[in-house]
Amino acid sequence: MKYREFFFTYRSYTPIPIIIVALVFADISGLSFVAGLLVAALGESIRIWSVRFAGSATRTTGEVGADVLVTTGPYGHMRNPLYLGNFLLSFGVLIIAWPLMPWFLIFYLVLFYFQYSAIISLEEDFLRNKFGDIYGEYEKNVPRFLPQLKNWQKGERQPTSLQKALRTEKNTLQSFSAIVILLI
Repeated sequence: MKYREFFFTYRSYTPIPIIIVALVFADISGLSFVAGLLVAALGESIRIWSVRFAGSATRTTGEVGADVLVTTGPYGHMRNPLYLGNFLLSFGVLIIAWPLMPWFLIFYLVLFYFQYSAIISLEEDFLRNKFGDIYGEYEKNVPRFLPQLKNWQKGERQPTSLQKALRTEKNTLQSFSAIVILLI
């Protein structure tokens, strides 16, 4: 298995060592707790918004795939809103725990960049091959990771219900809640 496929397949498990270190070396203050909770809530909000448009297909860990190219909702502002949500959610946990700062934060940033660069490049290769010029136009007009204010607004995909998105996000919400409870 090549490294891009490895990181894609195991992306749900790679945060576990970071979480363990955060739990073991936690140095929580009232300020770190509130600030981290706000950052994590923003990350989870972005994830829920993204899942409403992309659906549960984003939860796959086997091979990269997509039935349709989603370009509406948050995907009209950035190509990888779920990964921005992941970043903010994990970053929020680290702010809550405040372990070995600032060194652990630097380690997290480097690790996140390396892992998600590999995953995103794998997914982009797949999307270029599957959707061709349509993806090429999308790629030219919508930034990879940092959102643009202007919504590209090409595509007709409608969001699913909030209830369905929350069901899809159930595991993420449960994991985050368990980590916060353990930190407290």
